[in-house]
Amino acid sequence: MAFYSEDDKADDYLFKIVLIGDSAVGKSNLLARFARNEFYPSSKSTIGVEFQTQKMDINGKEIKAQIWDTAGQERFRAVTSAYYRGAVGALLVYDICRRQTFDSIGKWLNELQTHSDMNVVTILVGNKSDLKDAREVSTAEGKALAEAQGLFFMETSALDSSNVAAAFQTVVKEIFNILSRKVMMSQELNKPGAPELGNGKTVVLKGDGDQEGNAGTKKGWCCSS
Repeated sequence: MAFYSEDDKADDYLFKIVLIGDSAVGKSNLLARFARNEFYPSSKSTIGVEFQTQKMDINGKEIKAQIWDTAGQERFRAVTSAYYRGAVGALLVYDICRRQTFDSIGKWLNELQTHSDMNVVTILVGNKSDLKDAREVSTAEGKALAEAQGLFFMETSALDSSNVAAAFQTVVKEIFNILSRKVMMSQELNKPGAPELGNGKTVVLKGDGDQEGNAGTKKGWCCSS
C-alpha cells in the first residue's frame, strides 16, 4: 500500500509496514517506542494484529507510516497472513539474547515472500542490544545474514530507544526513494500515462536490481497499492 491521497493534503503518501518475527522479541515495544516513546517492561504477547500510524517528513513530503504489529505465535499465523497484503516495508525482528529467534529468520522471510503482494523493503533488526551480557547472536552474524539475504541491518533497544527511530526511518526513506526514482524514470521516458508524484493516482513500482544503502544492502523492491 503506497499511494498519494488528493483528498487528504495533510498526508502525501501512506505506506503500510509490517513488524514480523518470533513471539517476545520486542516487536510491540519497538512500535510503542517509535510511535509514542513508551516502553512496557511487562508487555504481553500480541493477540492477532494491531497497528499504529506515525508521520514523517521526507524531502518536504509528509509520509504516514501505517505500522502493523503481527502476532509471533504459531497459532495466529493463519490469521495474520492476510495482513501482509499491501505491505511495502517490513521490520524482521529477532532477539539477540535468544538464538532460536535468529534461526527463525529464514522462515519469516519465506512467509513474507509468500504472502506479500510484491517485493518488500526489509530491514533485519536485532533487538535488545542493551542486554550485552546475555547476547547469543553477534552483530557480525546479523550483518552477514542481512548481506546474504539482501536486507538492511540494524541492532536496536526498545528499552533505551537506541536506533529504534533509525530502523523505521530507514525503511520509510527507502520506499520513498524507490517511489521517487521510478516516477522520475517514467516521466523521463515520457510514457503515456506515466505516474506523477502528487497526481492523486496509485503509483506502482517494479524492482530495478540491486541497490546499496548506508544501513546494509538490499535488492530491488516494488511498491503498489
